[in-house]
Amino acid sequence: MTEETAHTIRAIKQELHAMMNGPVSNSLRDKGLRYRIIYGVEWNRLLDFAASLGQSSELAGALWKEDIRECRLLAGLVQPADEFPEELAEIWIEDMHYPEEAQYTTMTLFQNLPYAKKAAFKWIARENGMYQLCGFLLFARLFMKNDKAVDDRSANEFLDQAQSLIRTDNAALKSAVTNALMRYASMGEIETVKSNRILEQA
Repeated sequence: MTEETAHTIRAIKQELHAMMNGPVSNSLRDKGLRYRIIYGVEWNRLLDFAASLGQSSELAGALWKEDIRECRLLAGLVQPADEFPEELAEIWIEDMHYPEEAQYTTMTLFQNLPYAKKAAFKWIARENGMYQLCGFLLFARLFMKNDKAVDDRSANEFLDQAQSLIRTDNAALKSAVTNALMRYASMGEIETVKSNRILEQA
């Protein structure tokens, strides 16, 4: 980490501390989040703050390494999507501790990756709950963008994986699978029939 980035990280922590919301912080801890620091900063304020920071791979990497909730969420906002190789994406997923990290990082970064479709298929097939969570969250995002994330052939792979996980005990993963199926259903009548067939098994 360069001295400039280290200085920026210190300044970010000071700014986050100034934005701290104690009740939200306490609520998040009560829900099981165990970061070293939770400032409880609201998402809209983080979005505005990130816009002032600009895009930087080095800064994103440094933020991700912090055991601070808000730094981890900011990382996905400041990381340029075209400078984020798939190998690094998987390192981040392996380091994720909470569904919130997966949800926000998918929304702010993963859905914009040039290899997003390829990654989504790869991740839902992994025998790892966090990869699967990111994969189905990513599919939902791609469907929301009216992106042709699956063709007739690859749709079966998505649907097979969804069917195998629709009854999972992992609440966050089950929610992500359900949401992805609902987004897939919105793409047409045939998609609706196929999705509903699986959703009825939940």
